[in-house]
Amino acid sequence: MDFNVKKLASDAGVFFSRAMQFTEEKLGQAEKTELDAHFENLMARADCTKNWTEKILRQTEVLLQPNLSARVEEFLYEKLDRKVPSRVTNGELLAQYMTEAANDFGPGTPYGKTLIKVGETQRRLGAAERDFIQSASINFLTPLRNFLEGDWRTISKERRTLQNCRLDLDACKARLKKAKAAEAKAAAVPDFQETRPRNYVLSASASALWSDEVEKAEHELRLTQTEFDRQAEVTRLLLEGISSTHVNHLRCLHEFVESQTNYYAQCYQYMLDLQKQLGRFSGTFVGNAESTSPPSAAASAPAGAAASLPAVPTIPVVPTIGGVPNAVAEGVLNPNEVKPPASGTRKARVLYDYEAADSTELALLADEMITVYSLPGMDPDWLIGERGNQKGKVPVTYLELLS
Repeated sequence: MDFNVKKLASDAGVFFSRAMQFTEEKLGQAEKTELDAHFENLMARADCTKNWTEKILRQTEVLLQPNLSARVEEFLYEKLDRKVPSRVTNGELLAQYMTEAANDFGPGTPYGKTLIKVGETQRRLGAAERDFIQSASINFLTPLRNFLEGDWRTISKERRTLQNCRLDLDACKARLKKAKAAEAKAAAVPDFQETRPRNYVLSASASALWSDEVEKAEHELRLTQTEFDRQAEVTRLLLEGISSTHVNHLRCLHEFVESQTNYYAQCYQYMLDLQKQLGRFSGTFVGNAESTSPPSAAASAPAGAAASLPAVPTIPVVPTIGGVPNAVAEGVLNPNEVKPPASGTRKARVLYDYEAADSTELALLADEMITVYSLPGMDPDWLIGERGNQKGKVPVTYLELLS
């Protein structure tokens, strides 16, 4: 085993010298070399960048993976340099349960059909979530981690080196100051009446020794000053590179927002498609819903209480002929036979675009105004809409009814 005693002793001496200088500075017993204001601002900016990058990184990880145990597992795999196993998203798991439930209830039943359709949408939502997490991890989390584990570690190492150089420089300044004070004291003229010739010779010898000590201290000071200046310049260049880091993080932030926008746009489109699919066969459940629905508050309330209730605007209803709507025959709507009610109609603003599924429906454009009314016995989720000479069924969820 190669063990260098001289190097160990030298390192120990340097360590104790720095520790003593640091302690005396904290106690106010030693002078400290101050860095310029611009350098201090660069260090403060770097510390601020590091702190906020850590917080943003941590919270983004929570956003992408709320499960703490899953995050810990991914962290361990990453540290072990192993591939993280593929994990089923919550949407995909829900889709699996809905599909299995539909098979048990009967895929041909109304409930089973709906479970299958909703489950398929949940599967697509889960796949979109997986793609978003992967994109955000590559384009946003990875650059932040690279900064903390690469650039910031280099900056921290050089700052520690600069701190050690400063302590060495201040320690050399203190030694030089003490050596000059001792030299001045030894060079003082002795009193020949009270001092023997032998003591005078010793005093002259001590003065020469302190002169050598001053020269040695000045030489060490020049070396440490050069090393400190060099290290300060290296550290300054690294700290100024924080501006480039901000530019890089800004680009990554734009990519993260774009990924998140695409993800939510996909989810919105999937839910709109599901809403349209459910609306097309929602009339299947109208008969059952009407037979099992509780009586309305207006029907069950006393006459006196009903008279005191405020008037609530309702959808005008087309009158019936012989108990059957004049435009509805066996559940089939003929838009050409629909007549607006004599009591008037209501205006509605379209919230979203809607594509008509067949000739009985009316296609809609967002923000347009149409006239709407209802038919007796009609699915409550649908209304009759008119736009000029065009008529057809429209889903209520796509409309904002106006007073």
